[in-house]
Amino acid sequence: MNTALPVIAAANTNRHYERIGGREAIQQLVNAFYRAMDSRPDAATVRAMHEPDLSHTRAVLVSYLSEWMGGPREYSAARGSPMLRRRHQPFDIDASARDAWMACMRQALAECGVEPGLRAELDAAFTKIADFIRNTEHAGQRREHPGRPMEVAPHATPLTHASSPDPLTSPNRSTP
Repeated sequence: MNTALPVIAAANTNRHYERIGGREAIQQLVNAFYRAMDSRPDAATVRAMHEPDLSHTRAVLVSYLSEWMGGPREYSAARGSPMLRRRHQPFDIDASARDAWMACMRQALAECGVEPGLRAELDAAFTKIADFIRNTEHAGQRREHPGRPMEVAPHATPLTHASSPDPLTSPNRSTP
């Protein structure tokens, strides 16, 4: 008698990749994002944190966002775990830098015609990440690492940027 349980592939609960239009749409979003960064006076400090030639940076962001939104796992395969806060540690990222980054992303989302519901979901998720990466307080003081979500609020179920909650694992969780 065979008592082995069948293997069932887990469904990807993050459908942002399909909803935004896949890799091509993400490439357009990244291009619009860096156009905004190049043209917005409030983003000059953030733009200065990047190399003059953005070719490599664009490719990395397309790869990261594609995976983050539920697409192919190219970023992790090539670069390992994102460790976003650690990767941005060499730069002073304060509230104004976070806000400028978000302004560029919001402009790009609008320019690319991302539908309002998806735009709101992505905005909420980007806001969490942008604030998590912030490592500098007022007057240049270093900001302590906020910790992983379960360390910060062990009683709360951490929200993700998934398009819809997974009813099998989080029946009472609301979608961001």
